[in-house]
Amino acid sequence: MNQTLFPSIPSPCFVLEEALLERNLAIFTRVQREAPIKVMLALKGYSLFHSFPIIRPFLAGASASSLWEAQLAAEEFGKEVHVYSTAYRDQDFASILPLASHLTFNSVNQWKRFQPWVQNSGYQPSVGLRINPQYSPVETPLYNPCQPGTRLGISPEFLGETLPEGVEGFLSHNLCESDSFALEKTLLNIEYYFGKYLSQIKWLNLGGGHLMTRQGYDVDHAIAVIKDFHQRHPHLQLIMEPGSAIAWQTGFLLSQIEDLIPTSEHINVMLDVSFTGHMPDCLEMPYKPEIRGAFEPENGQVRYRMGGSSCLSGDFLGDYAFEQELKVGDRLIFEDMMHYTMVKTTMFNGVTHPAIGLLKKDGTFVLWRQFTYADYRARMG
Repeated sequence: MNQTLFPSIPSPCFVLEEALLERNLAIFTRVQREAPIKVMLALKGYSLFHSFPIIRPFLAGASASSLWEAQLAAEEFGKEVHVYSTAYRDQDFASILPLASHLTFNSVNQWKRFQPWVQNSGYQPSVGLRINPQYSPVETPLYNPCQPGTRLGISPEFLGETLPEGVEGFLSHNLCESDSFALEKTLLNIEYYFGKYLSQIKWLNLGGGHLMTRQGYDVDHAIAVIKDFHQRHPHLQLIMEPGSAIAWQTGFLLSQIEDLIPTSEHINVMLDVSFTGHMPDCLEMPYKPEIRGAFEPENGQVRYRMGGSSCLSGDFLGDYAFEQELKVGDRLIFEDMMHYTMVKTTMFNGVTHPAIGLLKKDGTFVLWRQFTYADYRARMG
């Protein structure tokens, strides 16, 4: 590996690439121009607020899943703030009310509990309910919100003939890195299971999981599907709130090799990053991240197994091969580490937390944030 790769960037570091982010935003600009839909930024998937000035002109607002996300959306993004929580807390709700343009509840019970708060607050958020469309293409149970017995969203048999007073919209979130045909199936299911309610609402939020920025995604088909649905229900304001798709393949995690430990089967590459601490989805999903310049090893090739910097035995992933022999001090780039990865990081083991920065279109690097012992210590008091 090239020892001089990005010498101005500290390791470890999350690096957002401005040109790639703008490439993705151009796709959503087109979707909003050609289809009757508003696109929101879902902070649960991407909350790097330093980049919000780049994103803000292209999207209608931001969606939040908690008080803190709602505060960040209001302070740093502006525009509309759509809030949904699996279960609102009394001590949070009063602070959420002045922030939310749209307020979605996970159950009828929660709406009934907080309805007097909304009506007596002086604020007028548009109220919605999360529905379970009885379909999800997601095979990994950890990410499937429509699995049997789910706690997320209301099934049709638990709604009466008419919606509760004050409800103006539905939120359906059932996709994860899905294609346009899953979107089409979702809309058909909503019509089948919840069709009698559609005339009673003003907006339908299709949630996230629409991976429109992935190579091969049929954007034309998605636009046609949205337009066809809107022709059947022209009174509905359609909304989506992708998280992954906005930041899909827009940046990387830079790491450095600190040690090499050979075994009879492979060489353990000891990094200054942790999979459990800094790339948890790799272990949870699980999936094998792409490393720039690496490829799948074949018989007879040296196998390098990536080892994280924490003491957790399972903090490793492998195996990879490289054209050149790896050495201590070499830098490795884990691709596509902007969406969900950054929002899930921890400071487990007190391992040095990755810095955050921007690689601008002109090739210069801007350091946005470095973490210190004080940040680690502050988490406990």
